[in-house]
Amino acid sequence: MNVPYDERQHLRTAVQRQPADFIAWVMLADAELGAGDLDAGERAALRALQLRRDHPEALARLGRARWMQGRHEEAANLLRHASRQVPRHPGIALWLGHALEDAGQPEAAADAYRRAHALLPDEAYVAAQRLNWQRRLCDWRGLEALSQQVRGAVAQGNPAVEPFAFLSEDASAAEQLACARQRAQVIAASTPRLPPPGPRRQGPLRVGFLSNGFGAHPTGLLTVALFEQLRANAGLQVHLFALNGDDGSRIRQRLQAAAHALHAVAGMPHAAIARRIRETGIDILFDLRGWGGGGTPEVLAMRPAPLQVNWLAYPGTSGAPWIDYVLADAFVLPPALEPAFSETVLRLPRAFQPSDNTRVVEAPPARGECGLPGCDGNGGGVVFCCFNNSYKLNPRSVARMLEVLRGVPGSVLWLLSGPGLADERLREVARSQGIDPSRLVFMPKLPHPQYLARYRHADLFLDTHPYNAHTTASDALWAGCPVLTTPGRSFAARVAGSLNHHLGLDEMNVADDAAFIATAVRLGNDPAARAALRARLASARDTAGVFDMAGFARDFAALVQDLVGRQAHAGQH
Repeated sequence: MNVPYDERQHLRTAVQRQPADFIAWVMLADAELGAGDLDAGERAALRALQLRRDHPEALARLGRARWMQGRHEEAANLLRHASRQVPRHPGIALWLGHALEDAGQPEAAADAYRRAHALLPDEAYVAAQRLNWQRRLCDWRGLEALSQQVRGAVAQGNPAVEPFAFLSEDASAAEQLACARQRAQVIAASTPRLPPPGPRRQGPLRVGFLSNGFGAHPTGLLTVALFEQLRANAGLQVHLFALNGDDGSRIRQRLQAAAHALHAVAGMPHAAIARRIRETGIDILFDLRGWGGGGTPEVLAMRPAPLQVNWLAYPGTSGAPWIDYVLADAFVLPPALEPAFSETVLRLPRAFQPSDNTRVVEAPPARGECGLPGCDGNGGGVVFCCFNNSYKLNPRSVARMLEVLRGVPGSVLWLLSGPGLADERLREVARSQGIDPSRLVFMPKLPHPQYLARYRHADLFLDTHPYNAHTTASDALWAGCPVLTTPGRSFAARVAGSLNHHLGLDEMNVADDAAFIATAVRLGNDPAARAALRARLASARDTAGVFDMAGFARDFAALVQDLVGRQAHAGQH
């Protein structure tokens, strides 16, 4: 919820004048939480509870505050208590679903979303939340009808659909633009801009990066080696604005050491984060979260930096008037896709995605310890893998993976274990399609080095569509496991293809599902062909430039310096 600043001020004045006005305190709690001021939102919710002890509306606001503070178990308990009092309140059921997700109760979260949708069957936001969570649980009941409802809402101009969740729908890039633009318009209308910045400070270029992934998170894993290389560039200063707290990880320590400054802004109000960025004198700000969960588009909407760029974490257009550029490459964002992007397109001469090329791929546990079959010496025991998150495993992607298993006797499909009953549901899908469910092997979520080591047992990564492997594709390729993909018609459907293309492995980018199945079956039944492919990947990893972070840093710095230089030149005329 986005509440204009002057409305928050009005509510603050109202509770000062009438401190016993319960409704005003509840509304103020909403407004403060919507502005990212968690402490003020908590105080307002607690004051409302003092006025009306155990009232469900006040309990719900305190639960929402606890959820936003990361106190998920407390949030779930508060919201569950509120929901029991008013079981037909769809908003409270919805917030309960959010809290239960993060409290590790995935099936209960699904029940809460279904209840909210039953109470508000025509509300697009609720339908989209239910759809997104059912995808995560691999619960495909009524999936097509939900997807059509959500896509229909976007087509009708409804701004309620979250752009990140919409990436999982088989929608066009133009539909994705509409979804993002509609959401951005709501935020732009309720967010005040900062005054224009003053003259640029003398000295090195100050490059800012805003993310909630500065730690043991895909964003941190992808960027840390690049930031270490950029540190050597005397013409740049790297400033990281961390929306997440310190997770104590080795990645966080490396990020802290690589940056000229790591600004801890977790839990700060949006306006305070924007002021910090402005006061730091950032010349160009990269949004490394976009519409993903935990991002703060409101901060970017305040225009804290003179140039703002969408890069890396959100694989699509921001649709936002406050984002000037998107950073991509010619494969992932070809000219034909440009009309579906609100930003001006910038392209690196290499794959747009960096990665940590300092990682060592350790030896994995024995195959048996991983639940995998042994090698029989005759090509049996082939391991196909897909360690993408469960929401990418839609009916189409899973059906073609099962067809590959059918064509390669004795092979298995190694998947990342999903939340709740997701694994059991996928086994049931296999059984219904005539595949022994024991041929699906599930890997629990592991610390990154242990997960990376498992790729040594995998023969071929089978990608998903329309939402590709992104960080996961980079992990697989770095660890020596080839990736087979079908590049599609959106940014999110072309990331794995970009990595293959820039590695010189274009034959692993196939046209359609039939070619996908045929290629995987051919490789699965031909040990010599698999060995030759792995050898080519090993060579390309060292020579093709995808994993050359020193070269990436040079290209990135040159692009940034040219961009800021052109901006400064334009400002003089």
